[in-house]
Amino acid sequence: MEINFTLIGEMITFALFVWFTMKFIWPPVTKAMADRQKKIADGLEAAEHGKNSLEVAKKKASQMLTETRKDSSQIIDEANSRAVKIVDEAKARATQEGQQIIVNAQSEIDLQVERTKEALRKEVVDIAMMGASKILSKDVDKTTHKKLLDELISAI
Repeated sequence: MEINFTLIGEMITFALFVWFTMKFIWPPVTKAMADRQKKIADGLEAAEHGKNSLEVAKKKASQMLTETRKDSSQIIDEANSRAVKIVDEAKARATQEGQQIIVNAQSEIDLQVERTKEALRKEVVDIAMMGASKILSKDVDKTTHKKLLDELISAI
């Protein structure tokens, strides 16, 4: 192969082209590629960080939901126990008031019985006095005595 000036010129031109490309074009291209690579790496890291943050948020939300359910269950249990306590207290009060009403009614009945007995005693005394006065006002024989007792019984 023959080496002539054209080939040497082409080699010098190619060497200048390579040098020019390496000096002025290649650094911005590699910088752009490095920047793009860094952006992609940052994006992947941000995505991974976002994924981790999402997992943490999901766990926290799940934990908060569990706590909320537990708290609401506890509140419902407390409300139910309060309701049962209120109902039991109302039953106890009603029973106590019922017993008091029964005691008052029994006292009233006993008082009425005593009044009625006293009234009956007075009537019996009055009837006995009336019968005794009739007996004393007449001579008493067997038929008169029977007749007076029959009148007394019919008067009662």
